[in-house]
Amino acid sequence: MPANILVVDDEKEIADLIELYLKNETYTVFKYYSAKDALQCIENTDLDLAVLDVMLPDISGFSLCKTIRESHTYPVIMLTAKDEEIDKITGLSLGADDYITKPFRPLEMTARVKAQLRRYKIYNPSAALENAESVLSHSGLLLNIRTHECLLNEKPLALTPTEFAILRILLERKGSVVSAEELFHEIWQDEYYSKSNNTITVHIRHLREKMNDTVDNPNYIKTIWGVGYKIGR
Repeated sequence: MPANILVVDDEKEIADLIELYLKNETYTVFKYYSAKDALQCIENTDLDLAVLDVMLPDISGFSLCKTIRESHTYPVIMLTAKDEEIDKITGLSLGADDYITKPFRPLEMTARVKAQLRRYKIYNPSAALENAESVLSHSGLLLNIRTHECLLNEKPLALTPTEFAILRILLERKGSVVSAEELFHEIWQDEYYSKSNNTITVHIRHLREKMNDTVDNPNYIKTIWGVGYKIGR
């Protein structure tokens, strides 16, 4: 079944170009030029992914991303015209899974969409039914792969798909150090990684905030400086 993708960008030429390339991949595209017009689609449509421009004329893409995260877990890709680190960090902190800086190559955008959908299907409940070990746990942290639920000391944690994927990988390799590069490639697979890429760092920081964890005295995600991250001994 084709994926349903929301595209919101007030630059008509860009929105139309994204729609063209995604439709060529047989995706169903719901295209809007303003955030307000997209809100009803978000509420009433079973979406698999959203591509949101940061600079929208009515409601910012950041606000739209935050609205999506209040009730949905599908991937969100932010489009930004600025190559500024603060925009990227803000988007990731609000629950976005990836960002693309304008101007971008349509084929790169399509590859990012495919990677996010692939990861979402791998870590969502229906795909997890094939996984023999459906519950992962550590010291009050419980990750249910089948239901895509996370509990911390019996209280639910609302995680984005990327945050869920990071925790799953660390719990599956409990006690072992996983580098940021390994996490990046396992989640986004064939996408480009460089040491200056802080995407994983931002997601880890956001996870710690949700878990009330600290860098200096962590109960869960430990930073092994210069090496990577781990959960457990």
